[in-house]
Amino acid sequence: MHDDGSYHCAGCGALLFDSGAKFDSGTGWPSFTAPAVADAVALHEDNGFLMHRTEVVCRACGGHLGHVFPDGPDGMPRYCINSASLDLKHRADSPATTPG
Repeated sequence: MHDDGSYHCAGCGALLFDSGAKFDSGTGWPSFTAPAVADAVALHEDNGFLMHRTEVVCRACGGHLGHVFPDGPDGMPRYCINSASLDLKHRADSPATTPG
């Protein structure tokens, strides 16, 4: 079960993702199908380490969040995000469970 709340940038506090878009991708990384707000993140081409990927950064502060891939559920994107870059804010009406 995933925690119910919103995920904010650990660097600047900007709202990035909502738990309603979180899913278990089987990768061990927090994965989301979409940002909480369309312009919360910016995407950049990342060709480091001899790979072609799309980097996800916080639009507000430019902090690296992870990468986005085209293999999410039902053809949606998979925002594969580093948990150290996120700060979970639990919803007031939901008890805290395990860290997300």
